[in-house]
Amino acid sequence: MKMKEISYQDLSENFIQTIGSEWMLITSGDRVCYNTMTASWGGLGWLWNKPVAFIFVRPERFTHAFLTQFDYVTLSFLGEKNKDIHQICGQKSGRDIDKIKEAGLKTQFTERGSVVFQQSRLTLECRKLYMGDLKPELFIDREPINKWYDEEHGGFHKMYILEIEHIWKRTR
Repeated sequence: MKMKEISYQDLSENFIQTIGSEWMLITSGDRVCYNTMTASWGGLGWLWNKPVAFIFVRPERFTHAFLTQFDYVTLSFLGEKNKDIHQICGQKSGRDIDKIKEAGLKTQFTERGSVVFQQSRLTLECRKLYMGDLKPELFIDREPINKWYDEEHGGFHKMYILEIEHIWKRTR
């Protein structure tokens, strides 16, 4: 698979729609040990005069440990046709199985050692700038607490703000 690096100025898609309906894989680690998970919450924007992405991961997720330990993260967009991969990476834990193998993902690595999947149509290679816990006492609108934070869903997310350093787009 060929990937071409593009600039953030060349991104033209609606990431509200892309993240919400196509979903993404959040991956962190190095060439030796890494993990990925499916996510449908997050966004892209401009902060601190940098192109950024922001993601949310619950501390009980296995990927959280990798996000805490490593400085780099990739956000991979596989397209609508790969929902089966997202199902495996979203419903199963890397603690229990090799999700990469079970999902049939084919890995490549950037010069920095970040994971890129051959199935990805678009990958953002990002560096962590900030991480912090969502805190119940800081919610102005309590409705999200009642809807998303309970025994069924899990604990409060940690928010990560990531500087987008490289964008890789599949060419064929």
